[in-house]
Amino acid sequence: MKILIIKFRLIGDVLLLSPFVNSIKKRYPDSQIDLAINDDCVDMFRYNPKIDNIYPYPRGYIKKLSLFKRAIKEWRYLKSLKRDYDIVFNLTEGDRGAIYSLLLNAPLKIGVENRNTILKHLKLYTYSSPFPDGMHTIEKNLSFLKFANIDTIDKELELYHSKDDDKHIDNILKSYDIKEFVHIHPVSRQLFKCWSVEGFAEVIDYIKSIYKIPVVVTSAPNSKELEIINKILTLTKSQAINLSGELSLSQLSALISRSKLFIGVDTAPMHMASAHNIPIIALFGPTNPLSWGPWDNKIGKSCYKDIYQTTQYCGRNSLIRGKKGEILKSSDGDISSSMMSIEVDSVIAEIDRYLGDNR
Repeated sequence: MKILIIKFRLIGDVLLLSPFVNSIKKRYPDSQIDLAINDDCVDMFRYNPKIDNIYPYPRGYIKKLSLFKRAIKEWRYLKSLKRDYDIVFNLTEGDRGAIYSLLLNAPLKIGVENRNTILKHLKLYTYSSPFPDGMHTIEKNLSFLKFANIDTIDKELELYHSKDDDKHIDNILKSYDIKEFVHIHPVSRQLFKCWSVEGFAEVIDYIKSIYKIPVVVTSAPNSKELEIINKILTLTKSQAINLSGELSLSQLSALISRSKLFIGVDTAPMHMASAHNIPIIALFGPTNPLSWGPWDNKIGKSCYKDIYQTTQYCGRNSLIRGKKGEILKSSDGDISSSMMSIEVDSVIAEIDRYLGDNR
């Protein structure tokens, strides 16, 4: 049994595929499972033993090409996917995955219903459905297994990294002489998901002064994200360990797996912490926590509601959502008034709940 899964989405979205992969592998233990994903997402499955082949789509590179050169690259990428698959799953909303599904030969094609005026009239799939409402993204993905007569057998979110990644993080922690730490990832490539720099600075100082636990701060090697980190750390009175922009995704996975507590916004590292069963304090604004809240492997379902100005719980995880607001334009990028309405005291209350025994 050869199976291709197409998911041209962001890093966190791709990681949330792992329960889908797990269920297929348990139903067909000898199956070959391949992934077609964006190239910056490869580390989410690079070391996963259930995956046989990954076909990285060079999204950033292709976007820069002329229309003619782009068409050539798209065709070459399509040719690399032609592997006589028995099943093709396209779990991507959008045209690219739909077109590839149409052009690939497979007796069973299953995918997200396409809204494109032209494509929706073509026979893209054997079975298709829109993503169902009222579910976590993990559960939305799993809902497509029924079309292949596969039961949802495993809802566990998993993430693997290499021994070299572990050694790299071990060496970093040894250099700072720390054994336990709180990990804070305060940024997202989508800036409207970020909280105030003043709030994060106050949280870092609180953890350091009250609990005497080191704080490790991370971000992607993105100029906007690094600028935000710099603003936060300039405001702190205590000193955090700043690894922003210094780690690969696999190295970040190894770091997260060692953390005592993860504090951050709705972004891929939050889902990575879920995969490693690390307690999470997640800060949410405009994004729907029902669909994107941090998963808890022991609970195996979303416990969150699409409501504002509340702290919600799901297993070991806390989710703090601000007041209902809007996305505001600024010279520094988009800002969510909902995120900015989250009070420092609400975050500190959750920190006390997790770390109180260490006081």
